[in-house]
Amino acid sequence: MLSAFGPRLPVSKADAHLLQQFAAALTAAMLRTEVRRVIVESVAFLFKDSIMPPAYLLGRLLFPAIVADASAMEEVFEKSGLDWTMVRPPELTDKPRTGKYRVREGHLPNFGFSISRADVADFMIKAAEDHISVRNIVGLSH
Repeated sequence: MLSAFGPRLPVSKADAHLLQQFAAALTAAMLRTEVRRVIVESVAFLFKDSIMPPAYLLGRLLFPAIVADASAMEEVFEKSGLDWTMVRPPELTDKPRTGKYRVREGHLPNFGFSISRADVADFMIKAAEDHISVRNIVGLSH
């Protein structure tokens, strides 16, 4: 299962917990149907140790509701017992797939400012096929 589910920007007050609610519904359905593998796109703003760019600081200042909701979403998956992978890209672009991107488990790659949506999708498909980074958080960038 691959998911790039997310709210529209700007996030309305009605959607304040949309990611957390999505995670609860999806994990319940997956457990009920015995589907184990899920790769979920989250946000780089949750990398607290990223200095360049200062992802967590920027996220807390500019998008506090998204940071809180994405964190709650990740927690639902982490507690689910499923074989999850969280993919945390920085700014997403509409550039074409290159297949050339940096991957770093547990951290955003240094100077990781952007990545194309197509390259995020490329990584997510490979992660599903190869069962890489199971129960890990992965940072991606060009």
